[in-house]
Amino acid sequence: MKTYTKETLVNELQKIRSMGWIPNARPGNDGGIGNTLEDLLGIEENNLPIPNANEWELKCQRENTTSLVTLFHMEPSPRAFKFVPNILLPNFGWHHKEAGKKYGSKEMSFRQTISGVSWSDRGFMAIVDRVNRKVLISFDSSKIDDKHAHWRDMVNVKTGLTELNPQPYWGFDDLEHKAGTKLLNCFFVQAESKREKGQTFFRYSNISILQKFKLEGLLKGIEQGFVYIDFDARTGHNHGTKFRLRRNKFSELYDTVIEI
Repeated sequence: MKTYTKETLVNELQKIRSMGWIPNARPGNDGGIGNTLEDLLGIEENNLPIPNANEWELKCQRENTTSLVTLFHMEPSPRAFKFVPNILLPNFGWHHKEAGKKYGSKEMSFRQTISGVSWSDRGFMAIVDRVNRKVLISFDSSKIDDKHAHWRDMVNVKTGLTELNPQPYWGFDDLEHKAGTKLLNCFFVQAESKREKGQTFFRYSNISILQKFKLEGLLKGIEQGFVYIDFDARTGHNHGTKFRLRRNKFSELYDTVIEI
């Protein structure tokens, strides 16, 4: 494995940018754009071999994509409740679309991408409580879309249609520690993509250095609707609760943004 300093990594990224269109090194892999860059750098996945590497993260995404960037995984408190598998999935889950096909006939799903500016069609919303220094998940059955009327009736039978009690939450201090450790500083690389003769090519066109993560940026992101909380669980397997970000808002999370 190669070893880099911050400066030599910047130089290497600039060389990769000058290479133009580069074939996808991992055909069939959803993460091919990041994996190809890691292969070009000669590094292992999510492992930057530079001094103080635990202070740096490498993020890569396609330009002009509507997909969200995963910032970090973090399960809600109170942790002892194991909210997702023990409360949300059994009480608020619904039949998985592959139930009876890929999975057993009783397979359940709880997948929600939750915003801080509008209620989901199943009645969930993220609330930034600055007084008590928490980000909470709120449930309001009056916000459930009529297309989910049958599911609403199921929830009513299982647990009632009142507010979650207790509410799952993330303390500000916990979020600052988690994000500050994971995302203190970040190399953010954006790439164009194209297909020719059945093969995908990437061009790594934009490189930014983002320094000094700030919790206030994350909180404002939730309040303004460009940071989301994403639940993704099914019976027997929790894929993890993620904080996710709109691609063009990365700079909002940092004190310093340097375009390379």
